[in-house]
Amino acid sequence: MKRSPKYLDLTRIRLPLPGFVSILHRASGLFLYLFMPFLLYLLQQSLASEQDFDALGNMLSAYPAKMALLFLLWAFLHHFCAGIRFLLLDIDVGIALGPARTSSKWVMIVSLFLTAFAGAMLW
Repeated sequence: MKRSPKYLDLTRIRLPLPGFVSILHRASGLFLYLFMPFLLYLLQQSLASEQDFDALGNMLSAYPAKMALLFLLWAFLHHFCAGIRFLLLDIDVGIALGPARTSSKWVMIVSLFLTAFAGAMLW
């Protein structure tokens, strides 16, 4: 007799921290990839002339622009820190469950600390 599958309540499944860090790594990479043309445009405008640099500085001094820059900084810093973690995992450093959880905690702590530090410098 064939048993029917159990009901799977997806709202009760808890994603472990290493899985959450992995998803954020992918999401931050996608976000950086999608905004790369805009970031290159900003770089081009800042290098064009002194007047364009000043105009860009005035535009980026607004609160919404600073929040967008802070989010971009977080995406870069998280992607960088998680990328180092994944490179270490690829060479079998910290592959066991305990060290993997610890390294994912450190990725979150370090990326958020660096983002807060950069945000303090931004304001």
